[in-house]
Amino acid sequence: MTVRHPLASLPLRVRLVTGFVVAMTILLAGTGAFVYWRVRVDLDTALDRDLADQLAAIIPVVGADGVVDTTSSAIRLPLLQEFQTLTRSNVVLSSSLGTAADTLLTASDFRRALAGPVHVQIGALLPASPRPLRLLAAPLDGSGRAAVVVVGVQRDQRDEALRELLATLALAGFGALIIAAFVGERLAKAALAPVERYRAQASSIASGASGIRLEVPTSRDDEVTRLGHTFNDVLGALEHAMDRERRFVHDASHELRTPLTLLMTRVQLQRRRQRSVAEHEHALAELETDIADLIHLSDQLLDLGHGRDSPEQTDAAAVIRAMPLAHLGVDAQVDDGEAFVSVPAAQIRQIVSNLIANARVHGQPPIELRVRSEADVIVVSISDSGTGMSADFVGLAVERFTRADDAASRSGSGLGLAIVEAIVHRHDGELRLCSGGDHYSVHSVLSFACEHPTSGFTSTVGFRTP
Repeated sequence: MTVRHPLASLPLRVRLVTGFVVAMTILLAGTGAFVYWRVRVDLDTALDRDLADQLAAIIPVVGADGVVDTTSSAIRLPLLQEFQTLTRSNVVLSSSLGTAADTLLTASDFRRALAGPVHVQIGALLPASPRPLRLLAAPLDGSGRAAVVVVGVQRDQRDEALRELLATLALAGFGALIIAAFVGERLAKAALAPVERYRAQASSIASGASGIRLEVPTSRDDEVTRLGHTFNDVLGALEHAMDRERRFVHDASHELRTPLTLLMTRVQLQRRRQRSVAEHEHALAELETDIADLIHLSDQLLDLGHGRDSPEQTDAAAVIRAMPLAHLGVDAQVDDGEAFVSVPAAQIRQIVSNLIANARVHGQPPIELRVRSEADVIVVSISDSGTGMSADFVGLAVERFTRADDAASRSGSGLGLAIVEAIVHRHDGELRLCSGGDHYSVHSVLSFACEHPTSGFTSTVGFRTP
């Protein structure tokens, strides 16, 4: 079961704006955190310099009994705001708040102070504490009762500055997010406006309108305009395919109507009077011939609708050499050696059989078949000595059910070359039709020379070697 993301159901513009706002929130939060950290460090550094000066001034006036001589000229008041001297048991010996005051250090802070100077914060920034302090505690030598001396300064101004900074950053960040969301929404709307226009036009096409193309600006080349051009190409290909299928259905219906009508006529004639067994057998033989023609026509239609085959490596030369070409009156010239192509053997035989049948029905003997290798291409060509095709018809010969005017009286359904073209296109090959001096290439994807007589008609098929 696929789990959908909560944002997947939202419109694309909302998702773009949401992503933009989230990215801006992260960026602004990171920038604000860095600015806050930098200012706090600077303010704490300034306080630490004052504390260091206080500590340096008070240590010399700490007596052996641990009492600070506040009358000494070394003490600079009111610079010395808070001080305490503590015994090794964390008991107050002397304090700016009086000897009855509680110690400013917790047990853990006191243990760290015995080992070396430590800075301690008292009171929270938010919510504001009534008496915030920053302390510096340092150990004394063991000559007197006092073990640790503590000096401190008020943090009121420092904390007030940081609170104002936080408020300013929050307000500025919120305003920046509002502006970013508005700008992002406008940009997303402008960027998606052509897509919405394409959607509206595509909707009219889906409702049945034909011949419509998306209005793509020619003044710029970006992702959206390239999408429009691609969609127009798809529309053109679809309309072409629909026209071909519509024409195919019409032509197939026309081709099927004649044998079906003939079958119905034969059956009706047989039922008009009593007939002998011999007459019934003759009629059944005629019906069998008509049914065989229908089956052959349906097989050809199935071949045209066949999908892409799985890759298969086939020695085309060996397959063609095994065909009964001499029995068909074909002079075959197949180069020695192997000629592997990625086409099933059955379809190679079908291509050759269709081209030979086309030459026998519409051309004149002698019929020549040649298989040769040229660079990385295997070329199969079949030539006859007939009158060929007119220049106007060569390009139409591969269309389904298309037959020249002078071929209407001959057998065939007009699907032979169409089936060959479908197989060749399916396997990325190339079909060339050459009549006299006129050359027509279907799917010009390969590079090989045309080698055939200058008169008559030649069908050439090329496949790339694997």
